[in-house]
Amino acid sequence: MDIITAETGSHGEYSAILDGHKAEMTYSRTSPSLIIIDHTGVPDALRGKGVGQALATHAVEEARKGGWKIIPLCPFFKAQTLRHPEWADTIQG
Repeated sequence: MDIITAETGSHGEYSAILDGHKAEMTYSRTSPSLIIIDHTGVPDALRGKGVGQALATHAVEEARKGGWKIIPLCPFFKAQTLRHPEWADTIQG
C-alpha cells in the first residue's frame, strides 16, 4: 500500500488510496520536532483491511526518520500507541 505525505505550512496528511477509496491521517506541526496527530479517517469500504494501522505505522516511521515526537490527539492513533509500546520513543505526552 502506497502512503502519500502532503504538508502545507503547519498542516499535513498521510493518505492511502485503496480500491478507489481514500483513507487519511491528519496532523499539525507545532515545531520542527513535534507534530499532533488529530484525525484518522478510514471509509467503511476499507475498514478491516489494515489501512488505519498502516497509516499509524507510517506516521511512527516518519517520526523516527525525522527525529520528531508525536502527540496522539486522535482517539484511533492514541489507541494504537497503547497497543504498540515499541512506539514509545516517538510519543510525547
